[in-house]
This record gives sequence, structure tokens and C-alpha cells, in this order.
Amino acid sequence: MSKKNNNPTDSTEEIKIENPDTEIIDDAGAATAGADETAETIENDEMSEINKLAAQLGETEAKLEKEKKEYLFLMAEFDNFRKRTIKEKGDIIRNASESVLKGLLPIVDDFERGLEAIKDTDDAESVKEGMALIYNKLIKFLEQNGVKTIESTGQSFDPELHEAIAMVPTDDESQKGKVIDTPTKGYTINDKVLRYAKVAVGQ
Repeated sequence: MSKKNNNPTDSTEEIKIENPDTEIIDDAGAATAGADETAETIENDEMSEINKLAAQLGETEAKLEKEKKEYLFLMAEFDNFRKRTIKEKGDIIRNASESVLKGLLPIVDDFERGLEAIKDTDDAESVKEGMALIYNKLIKFLEQNGVKTIESTGQSFDPELHEAIAMVPTDDESQKGKVIDTPTKGYTINDKVLRYAKVAVGQ
């Protein structure tokens, strides 16, 4: 009677034994490849962000340069405007002065004719009349140029218009604080004081 051999070493069936070290190597390689891909992705993202920032910087610098040029242009225009305004203002003042002085010349002519005329006359009345005509002509010319006389005598003292040069004692209560006399007339030009009136004030 024969016995069946159960020894596995006697079996003709091929037994495959897997190498555990191979699996470890494969997993490590996969992990390394994954890490490389992740690093490459991060690097690409960083480069993309850098390129984006570089583009924004370029745009900002171009915008700044444009605004700088516009600013310099405006400053140059303003400087030209300022110089032109100063020149025009100077021209206006000079022309106004010339106009005023030119308007005074006919009055000077009248004075010269009057002085010449009184050499051969003893008529005081005609001299007074000639002087009055010239004076009225001068006052009219001043009014045409905005110059007016400041009302003083009999008016209440106003420090905005009057300059007190004397205080006059008075028993009349109604005269206290009033202008009693005006030794020197005051004038305004276009409602601005040109010269204060020198006055004596009652107290």
C-alpha cells in the first residue's frame, strides 16, 4: 500500500514569491514623482504670479511716467500763465497811469494860459473866475476817474475816513464827536480811501 507524498517540495507546481522590497521601491518612486510634479506646479504658479506682478509694475511705471509728463506740462503752462498775467497787470497799471496823466495835460494847459493871462490884467474877479473854471474842470476829471471828496465838516467822526489832528472843546453837546473843521480834505477812489481827511473834532 503506497502513501501519498504531501511534501510541498516535491510538488511540480511553481510557487511565485513576491519581493517585498520591490513594492517599497515602487511606492517610493511614485511618491518622488508626485513630489516633483507638485514642486513643478508650485514653481509654475510662482512664475505666473511673478510675471503678473511684473506686468502690473510695468503698467504702473508707464502710468506714472505719463502723469509725470502731464504734471510737468501743466506746471510749465501755469508758469507761462503767471508770467503773462504779471505782464498784463503791469501793462494795465502803466496804461492806466498814462491815461490819467494824459487827461491832466489839458488842465495844465489851462493853468498855463491862465497864468499868462493874469500878467496883463488887474481884474481880480476875472482871475478868480478863471481859477474856479480850472478847479471845477480838475474836480470833474477826478470824479470821472473814480476819485471823490470825503464829506467831513459837520459829520460824525469816523476813524475809517477821518484822521483827527486836533480836539476842539465845545459847550454844544450836539457838536461833541462831530468834525468841526477840515484843514485837509480826504478823497476816496472807487470807494477805497485814497487819503484820509485831516479834521478837528469837537469834545
